[in-house]
Parts: sequence; structure tokens; C-alpha cells
Amino acid sequence: MSVCQSLELLAQVPTSPAAQINLFQAIVIGIVQGLTEFLPISSTAHVKIVPVALGWGDPGVAFTAVIQLGSLAAILWYFWDDLTTVTRNTITAALAKRYQSSEFRLGLGIILGSIPIVFCGLLIKVFFETQYETSVIRSTQAIAITSIVMALLLGVAEKMGSRKRNFEKLDLWDGIGVGLGQALALIPGVSRSGSTLTAGLFLGLERDTAARFSFLLGTPAILLSGLVELKGLLEEMSMVGDASLMPLIGGLIAAVISSYLAIAWLIKFLRRHSTWVFVWYRLAFGVAILIGIATSTIQNV
Repeated sequence: MSVCQSLELLAQVPTSPAAQINLFQAIVIGIVQGLTEFLPISSTAHVKIVPVALGWGDPGVAFTAVIQLGSLAAILWYFWDDLTTVTRNTITAALAKRYQSSEFRLGLGIILGSIPIVFCGLLIKVFFETQYETSVIRSTQAIAITSIVMALLLGVAEKMGSRKRNFEKLDLWDGIGVGLGQALALIPGVSRSGSTLTAGLFLGLERDTAARFSFLLGTPAILLSGLVELKGLLEEMSMVGDASLMPLIGGLIAAVISSYLAIAWLIKFLRRHSTWVFVWYRLAFGVAILIGIATSTIQNV
């Protein structure tokens, strides 16, 4: 089968517009978003699949991106000391022209590591927004396949990673490497946490160090994603009335609380355990979706 034929077959997968959701549904989606944003199992996949499986429909890219601001608030809440320390040390090193210091290289690494996903995200937003929202890569089937592929990659990283470097040994190249992995998260089902954790393990980082660095590196990307979509979503809500504001607020609050709990739990978990539980979960998640589609219990939207 040629590439063109494959693309033609994939293009036949149906898509659906974003669904209108109520307060209860928004809170449930916010909890799902918060719990899965920082676990390496793809929040995008779960925020789409769970509502679809419950018959609520796809909440859409805009709502998903805005409730991610709740996850951003949780990062700032949990990692405030780390973020301020890294920022202060980077500025101090830059003013002192200590460009080879570990402090400056770590800060620069976070900046450079944020560029790939920010650049690609803005490119999609400016030139391919409509195509992205209705693209086959957001279909339920594609998300299931992506989940399986990323589970296998995480498994390989778990087996091959040396896990010998802690947070004090992070440098510029870690930021770039993990940042490139983060850019893959623009593909629904990849998982930003999962791709960055996988990249960190391949680079030889300890599990909890890879997770901490993943969260810090994700701060600019999550902030920009939410802010870019916020204006459009607020414009949509102004057309349908103030009633649509309550679901958004409820989803945000739920995302903040559940995100904070997920961050605290994951870092503690990875200090003593491997990532295999997430590998097997993602494999089972992807296979279950494909079975659901095949048996018509889950819509391929």
C-alpha cells in the first residue's frame, strides 16, 4: 500500500465538532485532565476518550487547552521554589557572564527546550488550526495507536536508561533533548509527560529527576497553550451566555487540585518504582480503545 493510499484511508475516519458540556461534565473532565497531565499516559487522550466513552462527545481543543491552565497553576504551586531558584540563578549567572556555569546552562536549556513545542504549536495555530482540530490524528483510533507506540518507547527507555544523573547534573543538552521529546506531545495521545520522561530516561536521568525536569520544562508550553486558546474560548462563551462560564471555572478548579495531587504522587512513586506500570497501562488503554471501536462501543470520532 502506498503512502497516498494510506492517507486516503485515514482521511475517511469521521471527526466531530466540540461538544457543549455542563458543570458536572466539566468537573469530571477537569479531574481527568489533572490526574493525567503529569502521569505519562496522555491527558489529551483521556480528556477526549473519557467524555466520548461516556457519551458526552469531544470537548474540543480550546476547552482542553484552557483547563490545562489549572495544571499550570498546580506546577507553579508545587514547584515555586524550584522555578524561582532556577530563574534567579540563570539571571545571576548571565549578569556575571558565567556562561559555562551549570546554573546558566540549565536555565538556557529550559529556554531552548521550550522552543520546539512553542514554535510548532504557534505554526499549527496560525496556519493549520482548522486542519488540526478536525485532523485524523485527533481521531479515537489514532490516539489508541499512538498510546501503544509511546508505551513501547517508554518501555525501551526504562530498559536502556542508565538512570545515573540527578537534578544537580542537568545541563543545556538535557533541556534540548527533553524539549525535542516534548514537541511530540502536539500529537494527541503522545503525552507531554510521557514523551519528556521517555527522553529523560534515554538521556540517563534518574526517574524522579526526569519527572521534575519534565514539569519545569512544561511550564512555558502549558502557559502559552492555555493563553492562546483562552481568547477564542471566551469569545465562544460570550455568544452563548454566562451559563458556559461555570463549567469552565469548575473544570479549572478540578484540574488544579487533581494536578497537584498527581505531581506529588508521581515524584514520590518514581523515587522507589519503575515506569512499567505506565507502560502496561498505556498498552491496555490503547488496545481497549481499539476493541471498543471494533465492537462499536466507542465512536471513532
